[in-house]
Amino acid sequence: MASDEGLLRGRKIGFLGGGNMAEALIRGLVQGGAVGAEQIRASDLKSERLSFLRGRYGIETTEDNEALCQWADVLVIAVKPQIVDRILAPISSGLGRSDVVISVAAGVPIDAIEARLPEGARVIRSMPNTAAIALAGATAIAAGSHATSEDVEIARTLFQAVGRVVVLDESLLDAVTGLSGSGPAYVMLMIEALADGGVKVGLGRDAALLLAAQTVYGAAKLQLETGEHPGRLKDMVTSPGGTAIAGLHTLEAGGLRRTLIDAVEAASNRSAELGAQMAQKLRRT
Repeated sequence: MASDEGLLRGRKIGFLGGGNMAEALIRGLVQGGAVGAEQIRASDLKSERLSFLRGRYGIETTEDNEALCQWADVLVIAVKPQIVDRILAPISSGLGRSDVVISVAAGVPIDAIEARLPEGARVIRSMPNTAAIALAGATAIAAGSHATSEDVEIARTLFQAVGRVVVLDESLLDAVTGLSGSGPAYVMLMIEALADGGVKVGLGRDAALLLAAQTVYGAAKLQLETGEHPGRLKDMVTSPGGTAIAGLHTLEAGGLRRTLIDAVEAASNRSAELGAQMAQKLRRT
């Protein structure tokens, strides 16, 4: 396998769409030194957005999707799922046989993308999350029927610029959506609730929010860096007859564990429903 640096050296990376996720990837790639700004171009319908990306990151921009497609050899589809079908057909003539197409359009199946591109198109589907904006994202990627192992590594390297990456079968991406895709919302609710608890016992709002957010961040960082099971790390904090066990007893009585499991399952099921609707729509048009 080539090194991460070698995989992107000389690649021309085009972003169809210049929204938050595209900007996160551009920022991670440029600021992390994985590629130079001259290797990146982006297109968008909003000229003010393109002006912002040019000024902030020093990349070239265009409103011509077809020209972008002809220039790039790694094409990132970073538009809303509802307009993917309108984007793909006009750009298909600009794709080369060795080009890699990476989709971040939630819920759009690989086969629906492949059907609108030339035969043999090399497609990778991804499910990142909003923490990519803070370069701390969790992303799952899945390979299309014609994607090579090197294509997968190119996509992995791209998303490693904004966080951590796992490679999975496409059938598991709804589960990923329910867990890490929707997960930042669950964690924000927990941070807010922890801060409210701090306020209830006498802390000021700003201090309580900072302590709550840093505690969640620190606990996650501790688990990722040690690789220890969360239960073992929990036990490190929980002394006999102490404060943590009293708090944990209350959480268990309130059904926190079951509620979080149910939330992931409900979100995963909803992702599957929405994905099926999107697939049906794309296959009709």
